[in-house]
Order: sequence, then C-alpha cells, then structure tokens
Amino acid sequence: MARYFTTNTFKFLRELASNNNRPWFQDNKDRYDRHVKGAATEFITDFGPHLAKVSKHFVADPSPVGGSLFRIYRDTRFSKDKTPYKTVVGIRFTHELGKDVHAPGYYLHLSNDGCFAACGIWHPDAPSLGKIRDAIVEDGTAWKRARNRRTFASNWELGGDSLKRAPKGYDPEHPLIEDLRRKDIIASRKLTKKAVTADDLPAALAAMFREGASLQRFICRSLGVQY
Repeated sequence: MARYFTTNTFKFLRELASNNNRPWFQDNKDRYDRHVKGAATEFITDFGPHLAKVSKHFVADPSPVGGSLFRIYRDTRFSKDKTPYKTVVGIRFTHELGKDVHAPGYYLHLSNDGCFAACGIWHPDAPSLGKIRDAIVEDGTAWKRARNRRTFASNWELGGDSLKRAPKGYDPEHPLIEDLRRKDIIASRKLTKKAVTADDLPAALAAMFREGASLQRFICRSLGVQY
C-alpha cells in the first residue's frame, strides 16, 4: 500500500467533482482529512529533507495555513463557477524569499484529469519578468544551455502563456524571441497515478526536480536570489 497518496485520494477527488457542494463535503470531510490533507501533509513533511538536497533555498512547509498545500476552498468572488471546492491537489515548494505562488518554485499536481510536476516561475510580476528577459538577451548562451540541458529537455516541456508579439523594448527579430515572449517561465513533466501513489514518491520527485535545476538556477540568478 502506498504510504502517501492512494487510490482513495483519487476516488475522493472524483466523487467531489460530482458532488461539489458543502453538505456533501461536510459529510465526507473525514475522508478529505485522511486521504488528501493528511496524506499531503505527511508527504510534505517527509519530502523536506529530499528537497534540501535539490536546493536548500526552496521550502517544504507542512503548516495547515500558508504552507505548501494549496487550500481546497475556491475563491468564487469573481468567478461564474460558484462550486466551493477544488477537485485537484496542488502542492507548491516556493523559494524561501518568495511570498506567494508567483515566486520561483517547484510544484506537484494531482488530478483525475492528469498528474504532473512543474518548475520555474508562473505569472511573475513585471519587474521580475523583465529581469529574466534581460538575462536571456544578455547571455543567450547561458539560457540555451539551461533550456537545452539533456536531462531537462528530454523529460520536461516548457509551457505557460506567451505574448502574441514581442514585448515592448525587445527586438522582434531577436533569435530567442519565442522565449522572450513568454509570460511564464515554467516547465512541466507528466506523471502517472502509479508514480504518485508509489512508496518512493519523495525520492523520485526530488530526482525529477533535480533535472529542472538548470532552468531554476537561471531564473534565480536572473532575479538575484540564491539557488
């Protein structure tokens, strides 16, 4: 039996998707506490030492509030979708200097629609994105070395949102314009349910994050923070 996430984790998420309302959630909260929140908290705690070997500047925080596990409660204030709960498990390992999800980080996503690991920086603020773009322009060789490192490029896929045109102040004909148009500097790697329910998930995920170190190092160096 898997030590952390199990088939019960995915069963709960699947049933929540069909019963996304407060009465059902309250009736099944013990299942959430055991198979989702409890499993995630135990995993985050055990993953800490593994993450420290990848980089001591990223944090695995099992705290119930403000920690690595995203809240299951959706913010519905500005959404047409008023269902109150998320039907995915999101776990972030943010840089120690970051205050929110927009800081450099690593990420684990569990869902019945697909599981994946991610690394990089999602929706950075304008000054941070500008620093990364400037670093790409100033040292394109270093960027290509980070992006094309064999163990990274063969297992991870760059993604996220991009501008349709060159960002203001950058040459539309620059040879790296496709990368300069990125609004997210992130990469992801698909995972199977078998992988995320395995006993060795902490060690296996750390090995995957280590593959993403070339991208993360470039981002951190661009922002002037330690990797």
